[in-house]
Amino acid sequence: MTAGQRNAPAPAWRRVGAQAWFEVRAVLRNGEQLLITLVLPVLVLILLGRTTALGLGDDLAVVAPGVLALAVMSTGLTSQAIATAFDRRAGVLRLLATTPLGRNGLVAGKVVAVLVVEAGQVVVLGGVAMLLGWRPSGIPGAVLALALGTWAFVALGLLLAGTMRAEAVLGAANLLWVLLLVGGGVVVPPSRLPGPLTELAPLLPSGALGDALRSTLAGHGLPLAPLVVLVLWAAVLTSGVARTFRWS
Repeated sequence: MTAGQRNAPAPAWRRVGAQAWFEVRAVLRNGEQLLITLVLPVLVLILLGRTTALGLGDDLAVVAPGVLALAVMSTGLTSQAIATAFDRRAGVLRLLATTPLGRNGLVAGKVVAVLVVEAGQVVVLGGVAMLLGWRPSGIPGAVLALALGTWAFVALGLLLAGTMRAEAVLGAANLLWVLLLVGGGVVVPPSRLPGPLTELAPLLPSGALGDALRSTLAGHGLPLAPLVVLVLWAAVLTSGVARTFRWS
């Protein structure tokens, strides 16, 4: 092996994998991140799955898919937006962008990390829901819906992180999480929301993902309209990230 070969950067897949593993460990070591990505979704699942709160009764066919959608929103939007914003403020993004990892590798690492965390969320939340009596079906369609929802929410998280100050992102991401949880159709179906939210929620990525998962995992097939909404949101938000994201 020559000196040039020894000094050559690792293959792209290995660099992306190392960055993804770093991002996953950062989430697992951060109590606030774990709270919003796992602890709160589990509490919402148990609360709504065992009580008559919000008029949902103990209908796990409604509650469990909604909580899975909430988990995607927590990881793709809130967790990713806050982590990326503070990395940007500290100069980490600018530094990593100049390494062999590069900008594309950094973004790819973040996406892979989100998918790994979400896989863990699905295992934990799905397991808890099944212990409560949930029996899902339509898994392949649900995977597609989760992938599209992840795309949309990661793009939204990066849009916030790349255009706002870190402190502003912290407040905005948490506020969005609360607003979408309460009125975005993510856990409570849009049809059960009051007033104009009934019509608005299905047009939001939260409502579209919730509706897609509820229909698919109940064995009713994958509805087209929510998928179109998710793709449109994802495409528009990705375009916004490409045009406006600032690395420092």
